[in-house]
Amino acid sequence: MKRDFENVLYLWKTMNLNKPLMIIGARQIGKTYLIESFCKANFDNYLYFNLEKDKEIAEIFEDTLKPEEIIRKIEIRLEKTIDVSSTVFFFDEVQVSEKFITSLKYFCESKINYRIICAGSLLGVKLNRFNSSFPVGKVELEYMHPMSFKEFLSALGQNMLLEEIFYHYQNMTSMPNDLHEKALMLYKHYLIVGGMPEAINNYIECGGDIVKFNRNIVKSIVDMYISDMNKYTLNKNESVKIEKVYLSIPKELAKENKKFQYKLIEESACKRKFETALDWLNSGGIILSCYYTDKVEIPLKVYLNRDIFKVYYSDAGILNSICDVGVNDIINDTNFVFKEAIAENYVAEELNTMAIPLIYWRSKGDAEIDFLITTNDGIIPIEVKASNRIQSKSLQIYMDKYKPKYGIRLSTKNFGYENNIKSIPLYATFCLSNLKR
Repeated sequence: MKRDFENVLYLWKTMNLNKPLMIIGARQIGKTYLIESFCKANFDNYLYFNLEKDKEIAEIFEDTLKPEEIIRKIEIRLEKTIDVSSTVFFFDEVQVSEKFITSLKYFCESKINYRIICAGSLLGVKLNRFNSSFPVGKVELEYMHPMSFKEFLSALGQNMLLEEIFYHYQNMTSMPNDLHEKALMLYKHYLIVGGMPEAINNYIECGGDIVKFNRNIVKSIVDMYISDMNKYTLNKNESVKIEKVYLSIPKELAKENKKFQYKLIEESACKRKFETALDWLNSGGIILSCYYTDKVEIPLKVYLNRDIFKVYYSDAGILNSICDVGVNDIINDTNFVFKEAIAENYVAEELNTMAIPLIYWRSKGDAEIDFLITTNDGIIPIEVKASNRIQSKSLQIYMDKYKPKYGIRLSTKNFGYENNIKSIPLYATFCLSNLKR
């Protein structure tokens, strides 16, 4: 399956610098498969090491940090000479070795141009309590996310549909009704399947029949995440708090005002008790925090209130799996309140994939704009609606108060432009990437 992240890999290869490339992200998002495919296709020689499984290789970094000695010791264990000028080294599961991560500084500073890619669980890399400092400036650090809806369509071979969506977005003209309905149905399927490559592969193998899709795949990934919470914590009490926060998110999203409230985690919950757990989940890339501002000024980041925020899962499939939302409820467009939360979570993960900061606005009354995005046209408000019933005072209140060049409403309605508001179907959220400054 083609991933947009391939562009990052090609750019690194083209730059031909000594800097090792470190790719981190949550588990099961396809890091290993993508990097392996890239290395095999773009280098004459390729060596793969899993530091969690290849204990002998991991121990080399405990003995020495000198690149030449490391390569020599690897050669001895492989019983062959390595031509480093034509070889790319891929070290996987690097979160288990502090010394390996430290060694990247010396590989970067070496006169020999070693081509090194490494990958690891974001949770492990960022949350292991390393004694040594991270080699800042000596590593090209990149973040990888679950597959976006755009990548989902590409994996299904729907490239012509993608082009059609982008064409109508650029011209703000309605899609033909049959194509609009087709795109909406695929969007609904994506909400159930999510962006994990294993889940998408299963969906494809089922011929796109959502009824036959094995939802246990997503459930097993959730179990794996919870297992990691135990693996990368110092004690059982800490892991229990992280799990409680993680599983409390649906209750937060079910509220009309989705501001995160610690009291929903448990009766005695407070910031002091659970703030670290939230930080860990954010660092692990398995939740997304959207911060509040009441001051709509450039640069928005300066005016954020980081004590007030909303929290989403990083994958729509995981949200619907944890909540056990029925397939028919999504597909048949059943009118249930939580549907709004599902759509908002989907938009949050799409914006995050595009590296657009998650920021929201709420008035002193009850008007709320789900997301604000800084563009060349200024700060643009984005309102999310789960259906074609789009009545809401919030966007109009915001438009009257701040007078942006235009507003954006994401819903199941077709493309259109009326009363200074761009109507964009939820399936076309990926098109907003061209607004990013």
